[in-house]
This record gives sequence, C-alpha cells and structure tokens, in this order.
Amino acid sequence: MAKLYFHYSTMNAGKSTLLLQAAYNYQERGMQTFILTAHLDDRAGAARVASRIGIAQEAQTFAEGEDLFAKLAAVQEAAAPACIFVDEAQFLSTEQVWQLARVVDDLGVPVMCYGLRVDFRGQLFPGSAALLALADEMREVRTICHCGKKATMVVRKDAEGRVITDGAQVQIGGNESYVSLCRRHWREAVGDGGTG
Repeated sequence: MAKLYFHYSTMNAGKSTLLLQAAYNYQERGMQTFILTAHLDDRAGAARVASRIGIAQEAQTFAEGEDLFAKLAAVQEAAAPACIFVDEAQFLSTEQVWQLARVVDDLGVPVMCYGLRVDFRGQLFPGSAALLALADEMREVRTICHCGKKATMVVRKDAEGRVITDGAQVQIGGNESYVSLCRRHWREAVGDGGTG
C-alpha cells in the first residue's frame, strides 16, 4: 500500500544521503524512481540532489505554485516509477503537499519526502507543517549538537559568524551559514535566556 513519508531533521543530518540510498535500493532492483528537488536550491548544481559525503544524482525540480499532482501523473503515465522522492520538502507549499497526498491516494505511488522541520527562528516551514499533518509515516533523522545531545534546531550566521535572529525564512546555504544545535544551545545562541 502506497504511503506519504516525511523524513525530517535539522541541517547536516544526512537527509539527502538517506534519500539517495533509498532511491539506489529501488534502482538496484531494476525499479524506476523519480527524484524531485526544489528549484531554488542549486548548491549542488541545477536539478541535482547531492550529499555532503560526495554522492549525487540528477533530479527534476519543483517550483513555487507548480501543480505536482499533474506533473507526477504525467510521470506515472510515461515511466511508472515505483517510488517518488522529494528532497528539500520544506520548500513545498501546503497545496503541493496535498497534491503529493493525492499522488499516493489516487495513483498508488509511494512518495518519500525529506526536509527540514524548523527554520533558524524555530518556526515550522509551511511544507513541513503540512507534511507533519498529512504524512502516513514520519521519521526523525538525527544529528548532534556540539555538546553531544540531539540537535533539533538550527541557527543562521552572517559572514562574520554572528548569529542572526531575523530575516527571510528562506536563505539557501550550508555549513557557512547554518549550525545545528540542541534546543538549550539554540536558546543560548539567540539570546533567549539559556540555562547555562
């Protein structure tokens, strides 16, 4: 039975690595897959999912306002993928998450989404909020804070390494811009009365 999956975490937890591994498992068994990633994130190159450990694969992109049900219905008719993978799922709109749910329900194709849960302000991304509400199965991908505890938050830093506490929700970046922290150290970093 097809399901909508949401694998979520903070930055640098290995979400893209897990996506690429899962897609490879299907492909190794001769099954077709279809990989989508956000059009606005081209750090690994346009239309490409890449991991920090060096593995990568070509992908198709989704853009803001695009009808993903229509796009994936056409893909299903032409190629009949055994599974659809979505990287950077936090950039989906609520409507697009509902469209992915329709792909699962109406086309019978599993959809595995991978993305961030919260932004640098500790707020849910719209796509993540919708996936938390609609996904049939969810899995937290864990990474660690510098203290060794589970990291669940992320801070954004400027070019001088200072923590930024306001600004646009979306700013594409990697290790040069973001650091994953446990909640306690995130609170300390943003000046929210951390408990030393």
